[in-house]
Amino acid sequence: MLDKMQMVDLRGQYEKIKSEVNLSIQKVIDDTAFINGPQVKEFSKDLAKYLKVKHVITCANGTDALQIALMALGLKYGDEVIVPAFTYVATAEVIGLLGLTPVMVDVNYDTFNVELKNIEKALSPKTKAIVPVHLFGQSADMEPILKFANKHHLFVIEDNAQAFGTVYTFSNGTKAFTGTMGTIGCTSFFPTKNLGCYGDGGALYTNDDELAEKVHMIANHGQKVKYHHLVIGCNSRLDTIQAAILDVKLKYLDSYLAARQATAEYYNNALKDVKGIIIPKVIKNSTATYHQYTLKIVDGEVVGKDGVSKRDALKAFLAEAGIPSMIYYPLPLQEQDAFKPITREAEPLPISKKLAYSVLSLPMHTELTHEIQDKVIERVREFFK
Repeated sequence: MLDKMQMVDLRGQYEKIKSEVNLSIQKVIDDTAFINGPQVKEFSKDLAKYLKVKHVITCANGTDALQIALMALGLKYGDEVIVPAFTYVATAEVIGLLGLTPVMVDVNYDTFNVELKNIEKALSPKTKAIVPVHLFGQSADMEPILKFANKHHLFVIEDNAQAFGTVYTFSNGTKAFTGTMGTIGCTSFFPTKNLGCYGDGGALYTNDDELAEKVHMIANHGQKVKYHHLVIGCNSRLDTIQAAILDVKLKYLDSYLAARQATAEYYNNALKDVKGIIIPKVIKNSTATYHQYTLKIVDGEVVGKDGVSKRDALKAFLAEAGIPSMIYYPLPLQEQDAFKPITREAEPLPISKKLAYSVLSLPMHTELTHEIQDKVIERVREFFK
């Protein structure tokens, strides 16, 4: 039995930058500027510089970021928003919350991401926006999606919660960070993300001056001047302490991403010849930052004589040796009770369903050593002997 192997080692990462983080937190406490302190503006400025985008507006969490983006674009009750069926609930949750109609589309089996051919099938006169999700740390193939959106006058809201720092390359050689290519990008700073704080946090980013101003207002109760409310808004802000922590971690982001990529490469080399699993595939025009390292188990949904599916049997086999693993996500959105009354399915969604019953994510974080990986790899290989 291994001793406390973790899916994500946040403590190990913290220990390496402990003095800087503690100093930044202490500065906020000493200044007692807990709400909208100077560190929030400083982090927003530094993040905009990193992403090469004009405006970064921070908020309380990634779900709020998605909701605020939809509110700022002025969508009306009943408008349709195209969204992948294989993603975290927040992506579609905010659509339903605002009285909009989520239109579920299938994803690409190899990349887990939404693709143009499925978006095309979903288009209707009510379609107003597309929400590509850059799942597990890889960009959706954005160039054809953006061309389609421009042709049909659709907003593109990028859900970049899992791919922060990922770079997409267009056919002309131009490069852009995920989240900066569409109308507006949204991200989460949940602690386990590529860039994570020590609580909740989120941000939106855009190159549109007018849209940025509206996002600022909506996140601040719909006001530009205190007590003068121009639009209906909400209260969503990044705590100053979290901004201070994120500004420290932003300096190390590239090294964190490199560590994730090296970890994934080590897994890939050791597992690529194992019959019964499919290792992650990366499209040629996207880097991969591996928010998750997700295997597909061949025939993972097939149930054995013991009544347990092959995927679930592997998960249990790993757990017996003290190796954690996670299923992202065990039930596609079209099968969730909350969405059945409000969703329009553009077509059957067999790939999203197949993925839900065949994916399994192995430990992935910046502090993962080859020694620990070898134990994971050995156990996976043993299962498929």
